[in-house]
Amino acid sequence: MDRSEVIQAVVENQVEFIELQFTDIFGIMKSVSIPSEELGKALSGEIMFDGSAIDGFVRIEESDMYLRPDLDTFLILPWAEYPKEARLICDIVDSEGNDFSGCPRNTLKRVIRESADKGYTLQVGPECEFFMFHTTDNGEPSRITHDRASYFDMAPQDLGGNARKDIVRTLKDMGFSVEASHHENAPGQHEIDFRYSDALNAADSIMTFKMVVRLIAKRHGLHATFMPKPSFGVSGSGMHLNLSLSSEDGTNLFFDGSDALKMSKLAYSFMAGLLTHAREYTAVTNPTVNSYKRLVSGYEAPALISWSSRNRSPLIRVPSIIRDSTRIELRSPDSSANPYTAIAAVLAAGMDGVLNDLDPGAPLNSNLYDLSQKEIDEKGIRRLPYNLYEAVNCLNESALMKDTLGDHIFEKLTEACMKEWDNYSSQITAWEIERYLQRF
Repeated sequence: MDRSEVIQAVVENQVEFIELQFTDIFGIMKSVSIPSEELGKALSGEIMFDGSAIDGFVRIEESDMYLRPDLDTFLILPWAEYPKEARLICDIVDSEGNDFSGCPRNTLKRVIRESADKGYTLQVGPECEFFMFHTTDNGEPSRITHDRASYFDMAPQDLGGNARKDIVRTLKDMGFSVEASHHENAPGQHEIDFRYSDALNAADSIMTFKMVVRLIAKRHGLHATFMPKPSFGVSGSGMHLNLSLSSEDGTNLFFDGSDALKMSKLAYSFMAGLLTHAREYTAVTNPTVNSYKRLVSGYEAPALISWSSRNRSPLIRVPSIIRDSTRIELRSPDSSANPYTAIAAVLAAGMDGVLNDLDPGAPLNSNLYDLSQKEIDEKGIRRLPYNLYEAVNCLNESALMKDTLGDHIFEKLTEACMKEWDNYSSQITAWEIERYLQRF
């Protein structure tokens, strides 16, 4: 859309308020609401805010920041009938009009340009899992669900089906191409898959998706959470990323009909980059203490760095191949990640594999959850980091990730992750009390 089309849409649909949305370094959506009379000012990039008030942005002496709306992200919000509202996703610029290096969306756009200069466009199909729990009498979230359903179950076992269908209906009203929705493995757990798109649109869609899921769930008296592992003893929630590279004309460059798996050499090299740098980008794709409660054996989440075309225990799975949808599935990320920096990190890792002609090695098609530590050592299989502390140390040692994220985001992210780890490490958990209080 261009400026005149946005203005015309606002007038014709009698939109009264526009939400100017952006995302902070830690993946939290922020918004400034303006009346429609101020739209011209917003479209000229004249809406200012205090950057020092946003976690991870700037110091107070350099706090004037400006919102630059991306006109292609204009949407009328279907749940706001009166007064009508629309939204625009914004990039952040500084007082000199330059791209702010601490804006995650700017970072992803830069990495996308670098890939495009080499002739490649990343296509991303996210699979976002989430839980829906009951709320307490005072509206606070609980971890209680009367849902006892499991994978692909339907009503009456699936008690969240109506809310999930309402979420899908709302997403479709907003222009999403929803491919499927279903109950996941754990009680109260759900998944909605939407069609793949270019990397920037995919990241924008993930942020919008999370907003819609929470809002519609609340209307059903439920609390939706993208926390990776809210309950012990069941599967956690991931944000699997289905990845492929296309040419400028949209041709899928991962397909090669002469290969046994119908995968091109480019696809194998891209996958090799993801495997090689997996320990380095894990703090970006899995940035919370809780993320590592999910990355354990036995709950369909990866713990070992390997690939397979036959099962879901490795880090990367090659799904059954259909020419136009040839892809690889990266299974480690979760939705506590900032999608802009996570996709930027993944793209940079894959492209490093392409540029250096890396080889992913042979697939491991056995169930990796059944391997003993001795077998893992004998096969030379590397592990994903055990916890956030280890992941941040791996990130700190990565020249590729520092270059990808830029000094500002790299510094603020590692600092925040270490602070979270220190806070967590000083806590006394219920597990410790139960285990040690009477024992010693």
